[in-house]
Amino acid sequence: MRAIVQVLVIGGVALAGVAQSFLLPDPVAGWGVPEGAPRGRLPTARVNVSIAGVGTFAVDPTEVRTLRPDVFREGHLSVFGLLVHLAGEGRIALVYRYDEGMATHVIESLNGQTGWWYEAHYAGGGFEPNAVRMDHYPVKDGLAVRVYREDPKRLAALYEGFRTEVARRAAHGGQVVVPQVVIRGPRWKLEFRDVPVRPHGVRVDLFQPGVVTGLDVLLSLGEQGLLRGLKLTWYDRIGRADPVDSYFVELIAAEGGSAEAFDSCGFLYEVGELALRGFKGAFVHIPADARVIVCPEYMEWSWRCL
Repeated sequence: MRAIVQVLVIGGVALAGVAQSFLLPDPVAGWGVPEGAPRGRLPTARVNVSIAGVGTFAVDPTEVRTLRPDVFREGHLSVFGLLVHLAGEGRIALVYRYDEGMATHVIESLNGQTGWWYEAHYAGGGFEPNAVRMDHYPVKDGLAVRVYREDPKRLAALYEGFRTEVARRAAHGGQVVVPQVVIRGPRWKLEFRDVPVRPHGVRVDLFQPGVVTGLDVLLSLGEQGLLRGLKLTWYDRIGRADPVDSYFVELIAAEGGSAEAFDSCGFLYEVGELALRGFKGAFVHIPADARVIVCPEYMEWSWRCL
């Protein structure tokens, strides 16, 4: 059912709101969006953060400082920043640290207990397992957050995946290189190995220069001559999902195949470690342009129809 919801979004069945499309490569911007492209709104609505066994807290995002200024532009923040803000106000007791080996903040204890993880979703969505670093998950209006004590084996697998990503990036001298990229069209399949990925600054409104996103994987393939074209469509909202404020990939064209979203058909993506693929955590309803990546093991784009 999660996949159906995402297909409806990407395929454009519910087209309420403003949609603006860009065909890439652009004559001026190349494999990036041109000047004057849409920009996302800053979060201003209170976010409900539910912490299992502790309570539910409303947080005003305009009062939260950006915990990862190396990742987010001023005014934008992550789910983890909400918890740190609650701790700063004395509403929870939080002990945390930044772990260089995982490139993320980790919770050592919350109200004296260990083993915490989280789930989140945007407006119109639902909670789902994820393997996204808590200080990488962007906050926007309509976000809901649930923090809970995770199964120790799953939490250990998440942390091991983060360490592996950091080690993989270090092995490539700090360059993001994705070992396996697969694009599955309606009746065709493309596979690429060891894809070097660079940032293209498509979401300079949200992220700092140099931050690499899931969308950058496709843009890098295009830049390397392995894709012929992409169509990115910006939606400010889609049906009950408001705001959306992201680009969706609605066309992938290559020598080996081409497909464009229509009606209830379109592309889904997942990215992460193979041990956590699919609904184990790699498939998350964060648009690819807002999905920060460190150095994942794989990315897959799949064609789905309702």
